[in-house]
Amino acid sequence: MLTIISAPTKVEAVGTPPKTILEFIGRVNSSTAAVSVAKMTSPSGWSEPGQTPEFDEFTVVLRGSLRVESREKTVDIAAGQAVIAPRGEWVRYSTPGPEGAEYVAVCVPAFSPATVHREA
Repeated sequence: MLTIISAPTKVEAVGTPPKTILEFIGRVNSSTAAVSVAKMTSPSGWSEPGQTPEFDEFTVVLRGSLRVESREKTVDIAAGQAVIAPRGEWVRYSTPGPEGAEYVAVCVPAFSPATVHREA
C-alpha cells in the first residue's frame, strides 16, 4: 500500500544560527527507521558540532554551498553537487558562504539523535 506524506514535520536543529529542518520521511514524520529524507535550509554562518554517526548520509545541495569537513579534508559542495558521508567517520557541516544553503539529506538508516554521536 502506498503511503502519502502530506507535509513534512519541522524538527529542531542543532547549531548556530538556527537552520530549518523539514523531515518528509524518517523517525519523526513517518515512523520510518530504515531511511530519512529531510530538506535543510541553513543561513550564512551556520555551523554544527562534529559528529561520528552510525548512518550513511547522502546530501544533495540545491542552492548555495555546504562546507563538509572530514578528518582528511574540507570541501565546499556547490548547488547541483552531492556528497556522501559514510557511517563511522567524523564529519562536520557548515554554511560559511554569504548565501547559506538549501539541501536534501538522506540518512540510511534514518537519522536519530541517539546515533549521530555529536561532540559536546
